[in-house]
Amino acid sequence: MTNNSSNEKPLRTVSFVVHAARGVIRNQNARRKAMFVILAGALVLLFCGSTFLQSVLNPREHPDWFIFVWAVCAWLALTAMLLAVFDLLMIRLQARKTQRELREGLKTDSPRSASNE
Repeated sequence: MTNNSSNEKPLRTVSFVVHAARGVIRNQNARRKAMFVILAGALVLLFCGSTFLQSVLNPREHPDWFIFVWAVCAWLALTAMLLAVFDLLMIRLQARKTQRELREGLKTDSPRSASNE
């Protein structure tokens, strides 16, 4: 048996990342787990940068590493914050939709229609 891997499509990184991001954004549970992991990563980076990596991240000796680590930490925190805002907006949208469906359900079950039967 021969393996014809040349006939298979190569994995496209951009397409994979886009589909994975859609899955995280659409699924509330995955979104919340991603927020937790991102915040935990930012906190670990913050702790490491302010304790035992302090000598490596000295801004006078290594300004490039200092800027890089704190930029990554800020980026992770901003990403988690944007996911949290999006989560809140999705919850509000879902609540409005449920409220509208409840109102429409109550309109169809009005007392007039019950008395006519």
